[in-house]
Amino acid sequence: MKVIKFGGVALKTTEQIKEVKHIVENNSGDLLVVVSAFDKVTDLIIEAGQNAVTTPNTFMETLNTITEIHLGFISDLEIVKVEIKEEVGQKMEELKSILQGVSLIGELTQKTLDRLMVFGEQLSSIILSAYLNIPHIASEKLIKTDNNFGKANVDFESSYRLIREAFVHFSGKAIAPGYIASTKKDTLTTLGRGGADFSAALFAAALGARELEVWTNQDGFMSADPNIINKAYAIPSMTYTEAMELSHFGAQVVYPPSLLPVYQMGIPLHLRNIHNTKGEGTRVDRGDHSKNISPVKGISSISNISLATIRGLGMVGVSGVSMRLFSAMAEENTSVIMISQASSENSISFAFDKNKKEEVKRAIHKEFNQEIASGSIHKILFEDDMSVVAIVGEQMKQTTGIAGKLFEALGRGGINTVAIAQGAGEQNISWVVRTPQLRKTLNVVHEAFFLSEYKQLNLFLIGMGTVGKDLLDQLNQQQEKLKKEHRLKIRLAGIANSRKMLFDSNGIPFDEYMTLLDRDGEASSLPSFAENVIGLNLYNSVFVDCTANDQVASLYKTFLENHVSVVAANKVAASSSYENYETLKSIALNKGAKFLFETNVGAGLPLISTINDLRKSGDKILKVQAVLSGTLNYIFNTISKDIPFSKTVRLAKEEGYAEPDPRIDLSGKDVQRKVVILARESGYRCEDTDITVEPFIPKTLFNGDVDSFWKALPGVDIDFENRRKILEKENKKWRFVGTFENGKGSCSLVEVDSQHPFYDLEGSNNIVLLTTERYKEYPMLIKGYGAGAAVTAAGVFADIIKIANI
Repeated sequence: MKVIKFGGVALKTTEQIKEVKHIVENNSGDLLVVVSAFDKVTDLIIEAGQNAVTTPNTFMETLNTITEIHLGFISDLEIVKVEIKEEVGQKMEELKSILQGVSLIGELTQKTLDRLMVFGEQLSSIILSAYLNIPHIASEKLIKTDNNFGKANVDFESSYRLIREAFVHFSGKAIAPGYIASTKKDTLTTLGRGGADFSAALFAAALGARELEVWTNQDGFMSADPNIINKAYAIPSMTYTEAMELSHFGAQVVYPPSLLPVYQMGIPLHLRNIHNTKGEGTRVDRGDHSKNISPVKGISSISNISLATIRGLGMVGVSGVSMRLFSAMAEENTSVIMISQASSENSISFAFDKNKKEEVKRAIHKEFNQEIASGSIHKILFEDDMSVVAIVGEQMKQTTGIAGKLFEALGRGGINTVAIAQGAGEQNISWVVRTPQLRKTLNVVHEAFFLSEYKQLNLFLIGMGTVGKDLLDQLNQQQEKLKKEHRLKIRLAGIANSRKMLFDSNGIPFDEYMTLLDRDGEASSLPSFAENVIGLNLYNSVFVDCTANDQVASLYKTFLENHVSVVAANKVAASSSYENYETLKSIALNKGAKFLFETNVGAGLPLISTINDLRKSGDKILKVQAVLSGTLNYIFNTISKDIPFSKTVRLAKEEGYAEPDPRIDLSGKDVQRKVVILARESGYRCEDTDITVEPFIPKTLFNGDVDSFWKALPGVDIDFENRRKILEKENKKWRFVGTFENGKGSCSLVEVDSQHPFYDLEGSNNIVLLTTERYKEYPMLIKGYGAGAAVTAAGVFADIIKIANI
């Protein structure tokens, strides 16, 4: 004997019902088919009942809809048996009669509601019996319960006996309605919403079925809610305990009470998807599932809960407090989802359905009235908009580090756990989070336990200049390689320029970002951009600043405080006041985020990371000497008798090395900022006032607008040429050098001879000499491209990769 159950979602359309017939016909041997009501019919019956009480003149409309659904299936399935149509008509008349009675009385009791709701399963099973051409069995005559209407308690002994007696000479195939039962006096009852699963399990257990197969609209138990995590996958197999735990914590695949009968009899439960009949689904049994890669089998959650916390020093050492509390909950018919108690016994928290909040309040104040009055219990706190999350897996037993890994991942994600519980059986760890953080919580945990194929970073980028565009091009080119070789997926979740901004939590295609930004973007606003980044609350979020804007830099603190890492090509923040610099570094450290700005100095050269590595290994930076302006180095490498100084500046601008206003580079301010940053990263408290700048062009050139500057610039050509000739004779070259030593620094134009390490510095390259306690006699030299959009973008890319920790 095999028992197959089809839920309402599997009976939604004519095509699906035809697939049901195909499944039934392809099962050989004895078979019992258990069915739910057709999709949405039970909801419509409840609606009709409620309308009969509140607006009596409207329930007929709903009743007509119910009639049309069933007659429509009879017609579409080409069921020609006249008696079936007549039987359905009789049932509809009976349903109408009860609804009219409810309308007259003006009251809908739970007993009457049960009487109404049985019609859904009765009608579907009658129609499907004719369509499948198999006999119909009345479940209500075989499954016996008490009179707890709405969710009756099963009398297992009587039910099993009656089922076995009914099937003692059975062979072939038959169909039975799920969900329906009756009392010893044959009063109709129901087993609760989802009770059709329970009915199927009772039949399977009583008959010793070789398997219970349940068909729904998903591929079985999933590693997490696929509506939240698109990378969730079907779990091939699990134990009964794992299935029960996941079901309890919100995995709405199978009705939790239905697991007990099959567990007791050792009957495998096979969950299948009516939309994916070739899929393997999930098999639940007593088999050995110890070969699973991860000890965590799945993640589940329950939303729309409230958390109650009772605190009081008078509870410490007093026996029976928990018993009284939960007895009071039982009297209010309130189910406690999770319990968390302080070891000192001075507080106890529990999660429950938020719709039961008033009942819970009433029960607590009634039971602990004296303790509240005396002050033994001094605080009762209710918190709404909460969710319970749980990780489940039998292999979690005796596996060290599960809890540590879990809460480390939550901490890195900036997720606060409000309450925590773990049973001594070690098969689940559950915790409470605020519902706005649920999506992020599930994604963080799903990834932490290797349940995801890829690690994912969510990027938010401001700045669509040459660096920003080069960065996006590089990311696009490297996507497949990162996924294949490093299991890393970088998703562009938000982007902005000075005009527009665009967000998409599912990802903006790297090869279409500009088209989509222009077409679908909204007006750009820095406060709104920050609100969107934080509001999306995506895990592993990274903000990338490819601007030189001080207002954009002012957002860093907000991002870091909300656990969003920051990668900055913008030098403003790192070279601002030391207090601001230190604040940002401190927030990043405390929040588990990263604040990286490697390209602030030397573009793509590994200067800051090298200094950090030296310091972490115990070395001390004693002196920094550097040529850090690619623009100025290009100018002083290009100047010659044929190319005067003014022309080299113009060439630098045309080549993209200089700023639109070259005076920013010529002032030495840019180099000053870079020296400040290197000094700070070397461990010194340094402000820009600690670095003097010696100008090498007349101060008058910095007055007026850019056009005036260009007109006046040729006036310095003769002086530079005269000085250049002398340099050439002495075989020397100009280098604009930044130096820091003993807490002070300078930036000035110096002359270097052919023996100096800075002499052979070509084009726009940068060079840095680091004198440390270990590298004192022979300073460490780092040299290479120090300017250009491509290398700067590559440096930003490298910082992004550092955040991924691959």
